Amino acid sequence: MPSDLSLRAEIGLSLRFLRDYPRFLQTPLTPNECRRRINTKIASREASFLEIIDRAVFRRPDSPYHRLMQSAGIEPQRIKEWVDRLGIEGTLATLYNAGVYLSLDEFKGRKPILRRGIKITAQPRDFDNPLTTNHFVCQTGGSRSSGKRIYLDLSHYTQEAVYDYFFLQAHDLMDRPHALWRPTPPHGAGIKGLLSRAKLGMAVDKWFTQNDWKPTPRKWKHSLMTALAVYGGRLVGQGLAAPEHVHLNDAWRVARWLADQKKRGRTAWLNTNAASGVRVCMAALENNIDLSGTLFRFGGEPFTSSKARVVTDTGARAVCHYNMGEVGLIGIACAAPAMVDDVHILSDKIAVIQKAKTLTEGRKVKANIYTTLLPTCPKFMLNVESDDYGILERRSCGCLMGELGYDLHFHTIRSYEKLTSEGMNFLGSDLIRIVEEILPQRFGGFPTDYQFLETEENGLPKVNLVVSPRIGRIAEDVVLATVIESLNAFPGSSDDFAERWREGGTLRVLRQEPSRTSASKVLALHVDRPR
Repeated sequence: MPSDLSLRAEIGLSLRFLRDYPRFLQTPLTPNECRRRINTKIASREASFLEIIDRAVFRRPDSPYHRLMQSAGIEPQRIKEWVDRLGIEGTLATLYNAGVYLSLDEFKGRKPILRRGIKITAQPRDFDNPLTTNHFVCQTGGSRSSGKRIYLDLSHYTQEAVYDYFFLQAHDLMDRPHALWRPTPPHGAGIKGLLSRAKLGMAVDKWFTQNDWKPTPRKWKHSLMTALAVYGGRLVGQGLAAPEHVHLNDAWRVARWLADQKKRGRTAWLNTNAASGVRVCMAALENNIDLSGTLFRFGGEPFTSSKARVVTDTGARAVCHYNMGEVGLIGIACAAPAMVDDVHILSDKIAVIQKAKTLTEGRKVKANIYTTLLPTCPKFMLNVESDDYGILERRSCGCLMGELGYDLHFHTIRSYEKLTSEGMNFLGSDLIRIVEEILPQRFGGFPTDYQFLETEENGLPKVNLVVSPRIGRIAEDVVLATVIESLNAFPGSSDDFAERWREGGTLRVLRQEPSRTSASKVLALHVDRPR
């Protein structure tokens, strides 16, 4: 956990969690309450946007968004007039053109905000949602710049549970056994899956985890948080599943559990990231394990056609959600998808516009720009650039999510300038020091002799450390150990970030010349993904 959180703050969060957690568990959501909440939030979308802008921007002079509004000469009444005339998305486009937006680097605190002659130096904590009640801290899925502390509110999990209910209904999963293969805190996906389901009065049957959650000097606070959630729940009568460590190379154990449920006449479904799900399916194929009828719900990395083929070869099927650590769920898997990764944008929670962006290799994409509309989101985002792009379209699909009013679809989702493998993210900018300094200093050559190259083979991600043949003979195991050590040394990383790449055989050395752009540039990170 980042060192900027004091012991007093840690204790305060724990006490607040222990105070509010029993009530959270003992007041499960009913189907009628879930539908009422959705109908209300969709109907009050514009009012919610205006209220958040008022409370989180105009009433907070210390907010970077407030200063951006001031620099553009925009008052609250002007916002209301635009919303009445242009709608939320039209208003956001107008604000963007007036300079009220944040690039990803600005939002992450890596670069100062420069607009109209003003300079704003902001930190990631400046974008914490001021309207939430903090209960504990998790971390987004990455290292250093991409792995940031996220304060979480139990009311956030309540809202996520509402969306989960309709996902379960749309995909006919209400009465089926359910397992997670997700890491424990500081990663948030596992604990979110556990608590969101508990809020619906339902149990997670198994919580498999890719990381060992036993306390160590470095992560004892995260292990304590996990124990409080699991065993605290049991004290109030909720049978919450405790994490069970399953090594990536032991994916057959997860496959066996899924097959056992099928034998008992209740076909299960699994919530995991795409790479781990593919490993389960590969283990099933290699060991003649029957997964037919099983559903995999992916999230956390791109879900591609090649991954989908591995799943369907087992007789199972897969869908995916679209998430962002700073917000949580953004898109729910469509039950009548046009593409394998087709999701319904949760338009009561998030507003999205797209803007053209030129990538470092010269290719142009339409990058998503996000604004949060609910006061429960961990971060408050106002026209914040993401590192994702894809196809955004309105379509009537006929599934339950569409009938609820979520007709905005997003698919063919990809990320630029970051590695997204085995559920972990490393920004390209984070890898530059390894490529340009650490490796040349230790093994010789120049910065342009090394490069990270991400590919996909048989549905599994592969991260190649490209080393020019000009370097001569090298001990590849020593090179990989140096990379792993360097990744783990990034501030904010945890012991299992890069180690999971090692144990899963994701990281390897490739002896060839680094890939070049059309402008003959050699980038620290080159992503070779299917289009």
